[in-house]
Amino acid sequence: MKLISWNVNGLRACVKKGFLQYFNDMDADIFCIQETKLQEGQIDLDLEGYKQYWNYAVKKGYSGTAVFTKKEPLSVKYGLGIEEHDQEGRVITLEFEKFHLVNVYTPNSQRELARLDYRMTWEDAFKNYLIDLNSTKPVILCGDLNVAHKEIDLKNPKSNRKNAGFTDEEREKITELLKKEFVDTFRYFYPDKEEAYTWWSYMRKARERNVGWRIDYFIVSKSLKSLLIDSKIHSHIMGSDHCPVVLEIDI
Repeated sequence: MKLISWNVNGLRACVKKGFLQYFNDMDADIFCIQETKLQEGQIDLDLEGYKQYWNYAVKKGYSGTAVFTKKEPLSVKYGLGIEEHDQEGRVITLEFEKFHLVNVYTPNSQRELARLDYRMTWEDAFKNYLIDLNSTKPVILCGDLNVAHKEIDLKNPKSNRKNAGFTDEEREKITELLKKEFVDTFRYFYPDKEEAYTWWSYMRKARERNVGWRIDYFIVSKSLKSLLIDSKIHSHIMGSDHCPVVLEIDI
């Protein structure tokens, strides 16, 4: 099974930059996107052979997630079931026979960490949500987690130590998650691989110089480790300030 996750940073803009070409070329079983930045009815995607599931933010032109899947899920859930956290279209969960698929766009802590306190509340609620799911069947989590876990996961760790996405608090939350029976699939296959990033600022030719961050992930239940085939970063794919990440798993 091939799964893809991509923060498209505005789907309508990304479609104009080759999204559908990549989507069709990859022929994924499940394709997840984040930061769709649209409302229902603002785009009509003809994705033959795929079921489409969308979660829109209340605020127009903001956040949002979607999942496109060849196989129809047993059930679909939008959000965490907590009103405080379910206004921005950030989570979609699809239940399949052998696993739960969770697509997430984690809130950004923002400049001067204006939203860090909310982010911490979100992180605890989301971790508990994943643990509950994992108690019933294994979980495949994908999306933009808005955090670089270790120093190896961004170009300039020292100068970013207290910036959104690399604070001690945010990094500790992903450490806690990985201790709770989950594994970062990319680091499982490539524990020491440097300069492997999934997001680059639009400023100062950051992508051209590969001054980036790895903040997009596939994280799975440890019970699925033996089924993992590969975890890849498609850094050559343009169309967004993020690039797609790919998981291959025998499930």
